[in-house]
Amino acid sequence: MKLEKKLENILSFKKKLFKDNRGYFSEILKEKDLNDKFPFCVMSFSKKNVVRGLHIQTKNPQGKYITVIKGKIFDVAVDLRRKSETFGKVVTNILSESNSKSIFIPPGFAHGFCSLDKENYIIYSCTKYRDTTSEKTILYKDKDLNIKWPTLNPIISVKDNNGITFRDFKKKYFK
Repeated sequence: MKLEKKLENILSFKKKLFKDNRGYFSEILKEKDLNDKFPFCVMSFSKKNVVRGLHIQTKNPQGKYITVIKGKIFDVAVDLRRKSETFGKVVTNILSESNSKSIFIPPGFAHGFCSLDKENYIIYSCTKYRDTTSEKTILYKDKDLNIKWPTLNPIISVKDNNGITFRDFKKKYFK
């Protein structure tokens, strides 16, 4: 795997694809590449133009290793680590089946994505279990974050559409 650093502690991995006339084989995650355990693994499916996020768990933050197994997404991470030099910074990546990239987003970042293909299957390997009591959503279209989402007609859940602003998140959780 080829490793690329995107922002403080966000790691992007270019995986090898072993192709032949039957298809391909790819190694998604090797324990030796990251010094973390991933006890919780989930998958999501999204249609084109679905925007999910920006999600974070405030009490039990999760690190996430994101892999697209079919489709293509515009992936977004926002640094919400209080003492980080890159606090409030946004990093984006294109992850797809064809570019064979995965990304590790450490605990303390909000995460979201926009699905770019007709069918998008995403696997999240997480360093902590889901904690519904501390899940928070930051508004995907927050003006202070100024994320350039690649869709004019996003499909949004009620929860994500009612997310709080980055400014309100700072006031509430960083007193």
